[in-house]
Amino acid sequence: MMEVKTIDKPDERRDFPRGHLEALHLSGLDFAVATFEPGWRWAESIRPLAGTDSCEVRHNGFMVQGRMHIRMDDGGEFEVGPGDVFVTPPGHDAWVVGDEPVIMYDFAGVMATEYARTQG
Repeated sequence: MMEVKTIDKPDERRDFPRGHLEALHLSGLDFAVATFEPGWRWAESIRPLAGTDSCEVRHNGFMVQGRMHIRMDDGGEFEVGPGDVFVTPPGHDAWVVGDEPVIMYDFAGVMATEYARTQG
């Protein structure tokens, strides 16, 4: 079955401190557009919702705008910027670098279904 949706009309929106996520749910794919404002950091904005010490979501991402620094629990670090395609395994913290908002597309599916939901 063929499906087409537009990011201009997301199926749902999740707001969290200094950012939000808009998700599209298709057969076999959950797609997310995440926006993070300057000053956003996973440990401060999402940790209280996730209830974990670090982000346990795998990200298959494409960075549209802005810069983000990612630090893995094992000490590895990298930075992604516009045009970068990246994979980040579970077990990391991340934060916006600079004064420009980050816009990121996430194709993992898990971000659109679980990210920034209150765990209970």
